[in-house]
Amino acid sequence: MQFKHPELLYTLFLLLIPIIIHLFQLRRFKKEAFTNVAILKTVSQQTRKSSQIKKWLTLLTRLLLLGCIILAFAQPFTTKKNIQDAPQETVVFLDNSFSLQQKGAQGELLKRAVQDLISEIDFEKNISIVTHDAVFKNTTIKAIKNELLQLPYTSNPLSYNAAVLKSRSLFNSNSDAHKQLVFISDFQEQETPFSIEKDSLIQVNLVKLKPANTNNIALDSVYISKVNPTQTELTLTLKNSGQAVDNLSIALHNNNKLIAKSAVSITDKAEVLFTIPSQDIINGTFSIEDAALQFDNTLYFNINTPSKINVLSISDNDDTFLRKIYTEDEFIFTSVSANQLDYNIIENQNTIVLNALKDIPITLIHTLKSFTDQGGTLIIIPSEESNINAYNSLLLNYNSKLGQLVQSDKRITMINYSHPIYQDDVFEKQVQNFQYPKVNQHFNLTGNSGSSALSFEDGKSFLSQFSNVFLFSSPINSEGSNFKSWALIVPTFYKMAVQSLQHPKLYYTIGTQNTFDIDISLNQDDIISIKNEQEQFIPQQQYFNNKVSVITTDRPETSGIFSIENKLKPIKNISYNYNRSESDLMYQDLSPLKNVTISDSIPSLFDTLKSNTKINELWKWFTIFALAFLIIEMLILKFFK
Repeated sequence: MQFKHPELLYTLFLLLIPIIIHLFQLRRFKKEAFTNVAILKTVSQQTRKSSQIKKWLTLLTRLLLLGCIILAFAQPFTTKKNIQDAPQETVVFLDNSFSLQQKGAQGELLKRAVQDLISEIDFEKNISIVTHDAVFKNTTIKAIKNELLQLPYTSNPLSYNAAVLKSRSLFNSNSDAHKQLVFISDFQEQETPFSIEKDSLIQVNLVKLKPANTNNIALDSVYISKVNPTQTELTLTLKNSGQAVDNLSIALHNNNKLIAKSAVSITDKAEVLFTIPSQDIINGTFSIEDAALQFDNTLYFNINTPSKINVLSISDNDDTFLRKIYTEDEFIFTSVSANQLDYNIIENQNTIVLNALKDIPITLIHTLKSFTDQGGTLIIIPSEESNINAYNSLLLNYNSKLGQLVQSDKRITMINYSHPIYQDDVFEKQVQNFQYPKVNQHFNLTGNSGSSALSFEDGKSFLSQFSNVFLFSSPINSEGSNFKSWALIVPTFYKMAVQSLQHPKLYYTIGTQNTFDIDISLNQDDIISIKNEQEQFIPQQQYFNNKVSVITTDRPETSGIFSIENKLKPIKNISYNYNRSESDLMYQDLSPLKNVTISDSIPSLFDTLKSNTKINELWKWFTIFALAFLIIEMLILKFFK
């Protein structure tokens, strides 16, 4: 039992007053003469005995009466926890990720959770509610009811650690507060599982929302699997996290017009092929009908007419191998000798290849420095007759340097499979044993060796990258080198040039960093915007002479096909899709967690919290007891003879 005003308990010392009064006979008796002494003795004995009983009963009732009055004013109460004078703080984290679209026993998990919060929390109680993308701090359910009822799903959920940290930040620094953290989620499996450190100041309560089933089919990805002059073959990948499904219908629309339809039976994973005309511009949408999660039932993609990449070869040697790589269907290839170079065309190029130049004029060095500063890609192939000083004047801009030419046979044995030019769609698997190419002479690199894509058997770099500059450390045109006849030369030079103008992909994923280039020259005040009917935003962008590099991360917030525009004039289309990480309905087992309470529903948790913090006030009972003892005392005084 606790007291709201414990200081009043000191008045219990006043109970000494009636005790003193009753213990000392303060009343003076009057003497009366009696003739019959025998009768007097009998009366005296009976009166004194009955007087003693009545006196003690009166004393007891008065003590109980005064004690109950004092205790009533001290306002006693009971509770399961010691919360006297402690302010109450409650923070609720509500998971609004896409997996909460799954239906439970009473509808969609998120919508049911919102309804339960509104019904279980006092409308006037001060509370903080946080989601993945919203914060309602120190407010009431009454104030934010409409926002909660319209709470959208987020495409960028936080990790569990970030969600816990965000929730804890809403607690005040008052260490005396009784703090409750309520974490409401389905606890879907993530790369880093849910865990929480013990904090003696915060009581952690977990509510695990359970779907009625874990069936879900997702349109996972699409890629171009084959291209010929007349047709393009698309491969659509589907994933299933529940029971097997037969004859699932899949529709392909272009600009809202149905152009293809197929059906598939799926157990865990399936692929479906679609064929479309190669020359068409496609604003495509794949769609299925699945009653589970809705966000992954649609997959958007675009096939635009790609801009050709401008490649300039400045050559003192045969560059036939470059012409074969940079074909006219994807590139505009130009070849000139150093003494016939028109410097005005350099700023219009995306990639420049210095092919075995014997010398590099100082004017060209300055022009190439400006070209790379503007985002252009430079590929440097030295010659055995190269002027080392001229090359080093150029390489000085990139903190590197060529040493003397060394006559020595070396094999190129190491491929950096994680390097950007080999990272995607070059190798199906890492190759350990292959016919190693060789060179019979090379330059030693000093200073910054950059990022190595290909290396010799001694670990020294054969092909290095310094940002957007690629440097070969060996002449590849000499008779002693067979690098030009190696199969890897084609993807190597192809990917180096393709990186200079990153065409938009089929689609991008919301919430990840996406980078692409737009082949356009803009004025200083021009701004690229991305928009559709639901959303419009201005992305991060960087201007170069002949392109604009665009970076997006958290925007857009919704999936769909968007138009890239400049001054309201469409340039091309681009597609964004939601991340499919929420599609796999696998859930974490919370039973190993310690120092937390786990509930399976919001009402059951809040019933427990209310029970733990409920105050049972006892002052009314002590008031009733005081009145009862007062009545008892009056009855004793009136009827006890």
